[in-house]
Amino acid sequence: MPTITKDPNVQTVITTFEVTPGTCDDLLEELRTACNDFTSKQSGFIGAAMHVNDAQTRIANYTQWESRDHFLQMLRSEQMRKYSRKFNDLCKTFEPVMYEVVTVSD
Repeated sequence: MPTITKDPNVQTVITTFEVTPGTCDDLLEELRTACNDFTSKQSGFIGAAMHVNDAQTRIANYTQWESRDHFLQMLRSEQMRKYSRKFNDLCKTFEPVMYEVVTVSD
């Protein structure tokens, strides 16, 4: 399970997907499958959480990795490239962005 802390040893990645209400559930299922069957088993994976807006037009996938290199190794793998092609078919756009947590409030 991801825990949000200001830790320079954790790579945070937030991937946003622009979808339609008609494809939102289909993409969520593909994302769950990819995470459960592949991503979560990769070296350096810490955790993931998926978020959907009320209109079902945006999905945000929050993942944490032990390092930037772990994330990039997974992202560039042949299996992830296959999943990415499926994701692309079900959404208008998607973009993974690496972030650094700079502050956390309780």
